[in-house]
Amino acid sequence: MDESSVGSWRDSYRGMSSDNVKGLVLALSSSFFIGASFIVKKKGLKKAGSSGVRAGVGGYSYLYEPLWWVGMIAMIVGEIANFAAYAFAPAILVTPLGALSIIISAALAHIILRERLHIFGMLGCVLCVVGSTTIVLHAPQERVIESVAEVWDLATEPAFLLYAALVLVAVFVLVVQFIPEYGQTHVMVYIGVCSLVGSLSVMSVKALGIALKLTFEGMNQLIYPQTWIFTMIVLVCVITQMNYLNKALDTFNTAVVSPIYYVMFTSLTILASVIMFKDWDRQNPTQIVTEICGFVTILSGTFLLHKTKDAVDGSSASIQMRMSKHSDENAYDPEGMPLRRQDNMRPS
Repeated sequence: MDESSVGSWRDSYRGMSSDNVKGLVLALSSSFFIGASFIVKKKGLKKAGSSGVRAGVGGYSYLYEPLWWVGMIAMIVGEIANFAAYAFAPAILVTPLGALSIIISAALAHIILRERLHIFGMLGCVLCVVGSTTIVLHAPQERVIESVAEVWDLATEPAFLLYAALVLVAVFVLVVQFIPEYGQTHVMVYIGVCSLVGSLSVMSVKALGIALKLTFEGMNQLIYPQTWIFTMIVLVCVITQMNYLNKALDTFNTAVVSPIYYVMFTSLTILASVIMFKDWDRQNPTQIVTEICGFVTILSGTFLLHKTKDAVDGSSASIQMRMSKHSDENAYDPEGMPLRRQDNMRPS
């Protein structure tokens, strides 16, 4: 390898900035706390259910279980860390790392809850790690911003205004026309609303995070009206997002909702960040293609993890279905139609 090629490689990769490192540490911490919180809360739910009415049948005894509250606190800490991560690192680095919480949750469930992790589930974990590492090593440097007014200028440029307008129109059409007719039968309707609104919420969260970071550094951003406008946008978007996500989880199989939502939400968030913060303008084509490959690798690992979970859980479900078939020839497994509501198959 000659000196010119070495110099070219050094120019293309200058290492991670201090802000990117802070964002990376916060994102990894967020994944750990959120992933662990699911396991701790489930342990608390099991413990509370053994001495009271289970949550699955309408009980609230888990509210008196300290272990469940430890899990809730861990989740809150994780969400705060995730919020802070956006203030330091670009969304193209922070958002895909959310897949690591799935790995941590699966690994801890295998160790603590004795929930078997299939060999292909382990392969899914490896793919997520490889994809995350690829994105981390090639993520763009965080844009230097000295005022929330600069973020507002980026948000009001024609390209992002066009994207935001298209998102709002799409959400309006989905809510008014498609949800009343297809909301209970097609998983993409609810998830579409969550993902579209979620991409705007992340941009607003990032803007608010930057404003708070600058304020803590001594440059008060609370005096700017843009800070409060972004705060209102965050509240509206998050409430809307959580409302329709809860509808999706209540209507469809979680194993179907989770990976589809992750793919759509992450893809649209990266697209919104590329348009608003122009992340790819500071990178060469090789880095961009590498990041896309890393993202696709994470998506493959995420789907493999959830598909393997279905296969493991489905073995016992299929046995129960075969047993019930002897007593009722019209019985069938609702999991066979994962994209449709499981409890709407009632006799006419």
